Amino acid sequence: MSTLEGEFGLIEQERKEMLQVVANFVKDSLAKDGIANLILICTHNSRRSHLSQVWTQVAAHYYGFKNVFAYSGGTEATALFPSAANALERAGLKIQKLSNEDNPVYAIKYDENQPAIIGFSKTYDHAFNPQSNFAAVMTCGHADANCPFIPGATRISLPFEDPKAFDGTSIQEEKYDERCRQIARELMYAFSLI
Repeated sequence: MSTLEGEFGLIEQERKEMLQVVANFVKDSLAKDGIANLILICTHNSRRSHLSQVWTQVAAHYYGFKNVFAYSGGTEATALFPSAANALERAGLKIQKLSNEDNPVYAIKYDENQPAIIGFSKTYDHAFNPQSNFAAVMTCGHADANCPFIPGATRISLPFEDPKAFDGTSIQEEKYDERCRQIARELMYAFSLI
């Protein structure tokens, strides 16, 4: 994780301002309620929202925030795209596929002494996710534009480019790794501000 801290200078000022909003939400929620819940949202809950959920939880753990909980969701449910899971694995996390249906469930371990993050595609309002007092962090522009109101949430815009644009190309895995690292770096930066 310290290598990611060394990359904070790569983050553009506009992104740093967006990440400050995430940090402020977490800091204020912890001070007020003793807990901070974030649902990371993209349209299909298949790529960016999962990467963001995982790196939010990793960053919270790394910086010692025990009462921060990250979830993911979409405006529709599809499945966690295998290249996103593979990118997390190449980044050093342990991924275990727990089921084999069209929308498989994954256990994602970032620390051997912490519970696994449960990853599967769902809508943001799925019963698995908190229903009130959470930040709805929009990780894609489409969800940001087409999901204007989320009951019970503080809305935060933090869009990332979609690695899906490279699916089926010779650089697909490279682009997933690139997006995974950017998301990790930026969310680590956000938690470093708290």
